[in-house]
Amino acid sequence: MGTFLYTRENSEGERMSRKYFNQQEQKQLADNPHVLRVSEKSITYADEFKRLFIDQYVLGRTPREIFETSGFQVEVLGLKRIEQCADR
Repeated sequence: MGTFLYTRENSEGERMSRKYFNQQEQKQLADNPHVLRVSEKSITYADEFKRLFIDQYVLGRTPREIFETSGFQVEVLGLKRIEQCADR
């Protein structure tokens, strides 16, 4: 079964898409030392990565650059998920 997207609405009625991770993507993400847990719907990042992300972001690096240099594939995570990390 491949990765798929579906569209739904949030509480403000805006359309959103949700990316699910297939088994292969979950394995790939779980093998990254910056990931504590991964499921079909979510990822829990290690505290070390969260600190690294903030430090690098403050220095002017883009979220995409930070994730790519930390061993993540943009195609697997999805650009929207990566960019939203800077908002948290």
